Amino acid sequence: MNRIQIPSALIILAFLLVCKSFASEIHTDPRGGSYDTLLVLFRELRTLERPSLPNGVPDYTAKTMRRIHDRLMALRSRLESVDPKGWPRDRQADYELVRAEMNALDFHVRVLQPWTRDPAFYAIVWTDQSDTPDHEGPTSHAAIELWQYAFPLSSESENRLSTQLKIIPPLLEQARGNLTGNARDLWIAGIRDIHGQVRALDALAEKTREASFDFRRALAKAREAMVAFAGWLESEAPSKTGPSGIGKEHYTWHLRNVLLVPMSWEEEESLLRRELTRAYAMLKLEQHHNRNLPPLKPIATPEEYAQRTDEAIRKLIAFLDKQEILPIRDYMEPALREHRGTFQPDTQRNFFSAILHHEPNALFTHSTHWIDLARIRKEPHPSPIRRTPLPFNLWMHRSEGLATGVEEMFMHAGLYDDNPRARELVWVMLAQRCARGLASLYVHANTMTLDQAKVFQIAWTPTGWVERDLGLEGFEQQLYLRMPGYGTCYVTGKYLIERLFMDRSRELGDGFTVKRFFEELYSAGDIPVELIRKQMLDSP
Repeated sequence: MNRIQIPSALIILAFLLVCKSFASEIHTDPRGGSYDTLLVLFRELRTLERPSLPNGVPDYTAKTMRRIHDRLMALRSRLESVDPKGWPRDRQADYELVRAEMNALDFHVRVLQPWTRDPAFYAIVWTDQSDTPDHEGPTSHAAIELWQYAFPLSSESENRLSTQLKIIPPLLEQARGNLTGNARDLWIAGIRDIHGQVRALDALAEKTREASFDFRRALAKAREAMVAFAGWLESEAPSKTGPSGIGKEHYTWHLRNVLLVPMSWEEEESLLRRELTRAYAMLKLEQHHNRNLPPLKPIATPEEYAQRTDEAIRKLIAFLDKQEILPIRDYMEPALREHRGTFQPDTQRNFFSAILHHEPNALFTHSTHWIDLARIRKEPHPSPIRRTPLPFNLWMHRSEGLATGVEEMFMHAGLYDDNPRARELVWVMLAQRCARGLASLYVHANTMTLDQAKVFQIAWTPTGWVERDLGLEGFEQQLYLRMPGYGTCYVTGKYLIERLFMDRSRELGDGFTVKRFFEELYSAGDIPVELIRKQMLDSP
């Protein structure tokens, strides 16, 4: 074998170039900050967000919250000493993510205080998986994810679940001391949630009749504590007389500094009113255009449901592939099929179930949520900061905005060219989301009560399907009251993504494709849209 002799000077030069490249990757600034420093701060922040007592019970006492806020201010000071200028754009976005998460914790401790104002915060038994990256709304770190368990329980699962159930009594005892707030609407709505917890524990008891004595005793004590807690909430309810909204000033601060939406309360109201107007006008034009067509025929039997949902999913994936809209992955179709729902009689259908039974793809487009979740599992983001779901619902505008936005985008791209009546449903859904978003704004401004918000949402949703007393509008308005910005994020997030779509197409010119746009969007992860914008655009 011939060997090439490399001069030692070249070896030294190559070594120096590698060192320079490595130093550039670390991005050390004159004050000593680097991406590694950011990761250290990130991990400390996540630990700080999860206060717990030695017995594993989360600690939301006033003393602990004050200590957390003091430590948070120290972390924020250390973050300010890190200068991300000169970092790659994705790492600059990570820096802004950590800053937003610190702002979120600050806001929760100073203003939102769910452990003090919101009894639903202590509803920790979850029977169903959320279609978003994490729970919608403030949730205790002691959450029990029953949907993750297989029944009958294995010995290992029984022990794990028993340990979780044993947290409920001391947590609820602590809650009685923590809940000193005077937010009436949150209090009354929270009582309903706690009664729902009792029903969930009763259903669990039915599934675990053959479990060990120790498990059944832990379950019985958890139920007993939940029943007593509901009774205590009801006894305290007459004394709760204050507003539950956070007010326009706090709402705008949260929108801009936590959710990173460059808008105010007033600007969101203007946007949603414009979109509501557009939804109604477009609906009437669609109905006029389709006036000679037969109405959509809703699914009538379980057999028809199985057939039509199967056909809809196959049609949707084939459409996205053939029209080169989304980058197709093997896990996409199975993710949709796993969550395609079941047939419901007409009298049991809420608003979205009624939509689904009239045209499955009108809802399955929004169900690209499940594709998002599959992507998180199958293609985890390389950044440790983005790899797991962001806390405090920081993903809401990207997650809900995209799921809402593609309903209309796919329609315009031709999904319903063979079924024009289905287009009407897209405008109905947009109007419903505008109506409930506007109502949530007024509740946070304390110009509407929760009950008035439900009436507003019903009055401004076409078709009358929301009028059914199935609790959907009550659940939605409660969630949006509990989590500022959530009620509007479907429409505001949609707008932010559409604006990014426009600006990216103008920037790339002939190099722009819809498929490329969605690949870049998905690759950025479930982070605020404005951070994706800064990462994607050369001139954001």
